[in-house]
Amino acid sequence: MPDTQRLPGKARALTFIALAQVAALSVWFSAAAALPDLIASGQLTPFRQAALTSAVQIGFVIGALASTFLGLADRIEPRRLFALGALIAAVANLTALATPAGSDAMILTRLVAGASLALVYPVGMKLAASWAHGDAGLLVGLLVGALTLGSALPFAFAAADWGVSWTWPFLASAVAACLAAGLISLARGGPGLRPAPRFNPAAASLAFRDPALRLANLGYLGHMWELYAMWAWIGPFAHAYWRLHDGSSGLADFTAFAVVAIGALACLIAGRAADRFGRTLVTSLAMAVSGGCALLAGLLFHAPPWIMIPVLLVWGMAIIADSAQFSAAITELSPPEWTGTLLTLQTAMGFALTAVIVQLLPVWIGWVGWEWGFAPLAIGPILGVWAMMRLRARPEAGKLAGGRR
Repeated sequence: MPDTQRLPGKARALTFIALAQVAALSVWFSAAAALPDLIASGQLTPFRQAALTSAVQIGFVIGALASTFLGLADRIEPRRLFALGALIAAVANLTALATPAGSDAMILTRLVAGASLALVYPVGMKLAASWAHGDAGLLVGLLVGALTLGSALPFAFAAADWGVSWTWPFLASAVAACLAAGLISLARGGPGLRPAPRFNPAAASLAFRDPALRLANLGYLGHMWELYAMWAWIGPFAHAYWRLHDGSSGLADFTAFAVVAIGALACLIAGRAADRFGRTLVTSLAMAVSGGCALLAGLLFHAPPWIMIPVLLVWGMAIIADSAQFSAAITELSPPEWTGTLLTLQTAMGFALTAVIVQLLPVWIGWVGWEWGFAPLAIGPILGVWAMMRLRARPEAGKLAGGRR
């Protein structure tokens, strides 16, 4: 097998894949970044506030399952499919600008945006993974880092509000997604790019029957319980915090951007660490730290910024650092012919769960306030650490990260 780490074109391809991912995935949290201004501009119920993000999650699940069942990634050249998804996402964001704030029509555009991004993120992951050879953890970490930066980008757009209020994150993200459609044409797949195994519903039960796969999926669900709820509500939290401490709305948006964006660095560090020291160790440590921060953030709501901001930045790193390693674990633990099915199932379960917690969290916050608002998110990491430590003790864990568990 050739050493893909030295193949010409690898660095260029990965650079453009990552840049395209960052730009296209900015669509994902454009509504979350606009949420403080949307709330100020009209009467949005907690249900509609949450639905602007949870609809993206639901759309992504629908799009991912449909794409897998139809085999779109094998029927359409991956770069064209990526570009198509990015352009549809851009159109969905532009259409949202023509709808009443928080209306059913706007929520529907978020659903379409989520479905279109299912043609972007998994396809970009497939293109990047085709270059892997002994550095799979790092490469997957690179793509999750790109997802993280893309998720943070709308908060930067909101911080640079040029007098257009809530519309700016939508508009800027749409332009970025169009740019992504062009950038992906400058990349190419590596020597490992092959047709994906078709979805096999009969194989899906293995995710629950096999103890090692079941534990890896439980770890992933614990991680996902926390991740997207924090990303969705860190903006309103930052605005509430800085209002209490006499800070500007721009400072609040920049805080949300920094908290999400710093996770990109953690993805790269954790990807390399997992390849060297083991997946269960890295995932358990990251979830333990992030769960602790979920509890601390609310308790420190009245603390000065020099205490609060470092805690939020640590949380931003820990909450995403382990994300790529759950997919890598499924790849290593599953039979090769069923890997595609089991990865699709893991993704669908995880994002479906995020839609539930994103939708429920504002109801909880309305009852208890921000001081305890993020506390329920710690439940996921507790379950996740337990699952990954159980997996570490099993003999199948020897298949992870070249025997590094």
